This record gives sequence, C-alpha cells and structure tokens, in this order.
Amino acid sequence: MNANRLRTKKGTFRPVRGDTKVSTIEKRYDVDLGVRSDMKLSNFFKQKGYPSLSRMLRDIK
Repeated sequence: MNANRLRTKKGTFRPVRGDTKVSTIEKRYDVDLGVRSDMKLSNFFKQKGYPSLSRMLRDIK
C-alpha cells in the first residue's frame, strides 16, 4: 500500500475529498474496487458502508 497521503500540521491524515473519482484511488493504491471508474468516492463509501479510505483499504488488501 502506498503511504503517500498528506498529513495535517497535527500529524493526522488529511481526509480524502468525497468528489474524488474511484479511478484515482484505484491507480494510486493499485486496487480494483469493482465499480465504475467514474463513480465518486463518497457514493462508493455510502454504497459499501465504509467510513473512511483507510478502513476500505485495510478491508480490501
């Protein structure tokens, strides 16, 4: 898994924007999410029930 996510000044990870396309996440983290690549990430999270990107990546990998 690629650990190049941005951090805030406090050291926590910056949240990923909900309007990010699934294709961007698939390319960045080398995963296949099994949905259309033009789907918004926020809609994917709602559909699959994931609260965050890190939880989704942990469950998929």
